[in-house]
Order: sequence, then structure tokens, then C-alpha cells
Amino acid sequence: MAQGNIQAELEKHFKHNFRVNVLDGAAFWFGASFFATRTIAPLFLSYLTDNTFAFGLLAMIASTGWSLPQLFTANWVQRLPIKKVVPVVYGFWWERLPVLLLPLAAWAALKSSSLAIILFLFLIAWHVFGAGIVAVGWQDMIAKIFPVAWRGRYFGVANFLGNGTGILGASAAAWILGTMEFPYSFMLVFGIAGIFIFISWVFLRMTREPAREPNGEPQDYKTYWRSIPVIIRADQNFRHFLISGILGATGFMAVGFLTVYAIRTWNVSGAIVSLYTTSMLAGNTLANPLLGWLGDKFGHKKVIVINGSLAVAAIALALFASSPEWFYLVFALLGANQAGFLVSGITIVFEFSEEDVRPTYIGINNTVMGIVGAIAPLFASLLIEQLNFQVLFWVSIAFSLASIIYLIVMVKEPRKAAVI
Repeated sequence: MAQGNIQAELEKHFKHNFRVNVLDGAAFWFGASFFATRTIAPLFLSYLTDNTFAFGLLAMIASTGWSLPQLFTANWVQRLPIKKVVPVVYGFWWERLPVLLLPLAAWAALKSSSLAIILFLFLIAWHVFGAGIVAVGWQDMIAKIFPVAWRGRYFGVANFLGNGTGILGASAAAWILGTMEFPYSFMLVFGIAGIFIFISWVFLRMTREPAREPNGEPQDYKTYWRSIPVIIRADQNFRHFLISGILGATGFMAVGFLTVYAIRTWNVSGAIVSLYTTSMLAGNTLANPLLGWLGDKFGHKKVIVINGSLAVAAIALALFASSPEWFYLVFALLGANQAGFLVSGITIVFEFSEEDVRPTYIGINNTVMGIVGAIAPLFASLLIEQLNFQVLFWVSIAFSLASIIYLIVMVKEPRKAAVI
């Protein structure tokens, strides 16, 4: 299909694509609120073990799994005329199915705590890494079907609706976890999660995407991998962005331990942890439309600076909190931070490159962050075991501040500095 015809098709289906992808995002985030990896998932593990390594492994999966595989799939995605096939066809098996199986992990707790831990971490890893495998295809599809001036608003609206309804979901989860016995409460909570993750997939497959044959000859994987260091060396602005991201991802290592810290310090209940999820979703809901508008209007670099500041504020508040009630605000700030990542942390990468190499840029950025995300939580668990939570929080704040300063000083807004 000629470029002009492709553009006409995209404009023709814009409203439909916006509608079904917003509904996909809304249903997905509603379902995800029932097994939130920062709150509900650590709570489930806390019923089974007090081993810090298990929580560190969960934090590593949550921080790494989505990002790490992406560079390994970018060359494949780059050559596909229709990107939708990746999140729809492959995504069902690699990303959605393990969530449908999550209730089995809660059922296993009736038989053996060790079996439940192994099965739960396996399913979470399957889901998160599977999401990472299909992520480049999904991101490239979004960048293809929505023009640059609408990408931030798409993420903002989808996440606003998803987290708005997710507040109701987290409240329902709090009621379930507070009134039903373990592990039956988690069987129900995880079952609801699977239903809505499946519903989101139904909306996603309704996307209308015209085929576009990629320019140039396909690269074999040996040639492709050799091209990656060349891109990083040649694109100075993108390289500085990667360095800032590495510092920020290292600073984020404390986040996966905030729920554990609250449980160990104040012995908070499952119902309270579920309400932390509600606070996180509330922060996310309120931040999404504003940050989406800011990113589209003024550029996503500014939003990422705000985003880093939110992470610093959340960790600092946790460090000085005198009671568990302060953690409602901690998780609200983290929710706003998550909104900034989805609105601008993902979207800004689309603007560093031309369309034909966009999957490679997406893959480089996210896989580099995934490598850092694999190491940082394990380092964090070591800091806790050898020292304490307070040292971890201070180290995280230092890296987060360094990331913000480096981004401000060294990275130019790509919308002005590169071809979109």
C-alpha cells in the first residue's frame, strides 16, 4: 500500500482505533490492579514467606521482565508489515494466559507454601516477560496508528479510565482480602484479574491497522546486532537519554520493597495494603490526563523530569514516615510516577528516530533499562540484609536525583532535535 493510502487509512480509522485501544488500556489496568506487583503480589508472598530474596526476585521480575526482552524482538518487529499480530496473536499466549492461571498459585497454597511461591513467581515471570516479548510490537503499533500530537493523550485517557475504574477494583480487592480467608481471597482476586485481562485483549484485537512494507532489505541478526553500538555512538542525544535512564532505573530499586517495609515496620493488614493500591491508582488516575497533555503540548522530556521528582518525593516520604498512614501518599506519588512513565517514558523514545528503525530504538532503551532492573533489586535486597531499609532509601534518592540533573543538562527535547 502506498504511503498516501496508508495515511488515509489511518486517518479513516483514527476514532475507531482510539476508542478500542483506550478500552483495551482501561480494561487491562483495571485487571492489573487485582495482582499489582508493587502491592498485592508482595502481600501474597508475605503470607507464604519472610525470605527477603523472594521479594527481591519479585521486584526484579516486575522491574525487568517487561523491558529486558525488547531488543531481542525489535528486528523481527521491524520487518513486519502489520504490527498488531505481535500483541494480539502472540500476546495471548505469552502475556494474557499466565494471568488466567494465577488462581492456581493461590490454590497451591493449600498444599504447600513452597509450591505456591514457585508457581506464583513462575506465572508472574511468564506474564511480565511475555509482555516484554510483545511490547515492541505493541508500542510500534501505537506509534503507527496515532500521530505524535495524540500519543500522550491516548496514554493519558486510557490510563485515566483504567485506573479510575481500578480504584473501584482495588477497593473491591481490599474488601475481599479483608473478609475472606487466605488463600481463598487470592483465588477470587486473581480470578477477577484474569477476566479483565482477557476482556482487554478482545478490545485490542479490534484495532484496524493497514499493512506497510518496511523500507530497505531485511537484516540478518548478526548484521543487526552489529548495528546497535553504531546507533548508540552516532546518536549522542539518545545516548545521553540512556545514561539518564540507567541512573533513574537504579534509583527506582527501592520501590519494590516499600510494601515489605510497611508490613515489617507496622504489621499492616492485607486490607490496608489493598488500600495502598487504591491510593496508587488514584495518583495514577489524576496524573494521567495532565501529564498526557503536558507531554503532547511541551514535550515529554519535561514530564520525565516531573516523573523523577515524584519518585524522589515518594521514597523520601517513606524514609521519614512516622506511621503507615503516610504510605497512602507514598503510593499516590508512585501512581503518578507510573503515569509519567507510561505517558512519556515510553512515548519519548518514539521521537528519537525515523519510523523504519523505531523498533530498534524502543528495544535498545527498554532492554538497557531491563538489564539495570535485573541487577538493582537484587542489590537492594543485599543492602537490606547487610544494612537496613533506610540505607537503601538514601541510595535510591541519590541515584534518582543524579538522573534528573543529567536529563536536564545533557538531553535535548527530541521533538526539536530529531526527525519524528
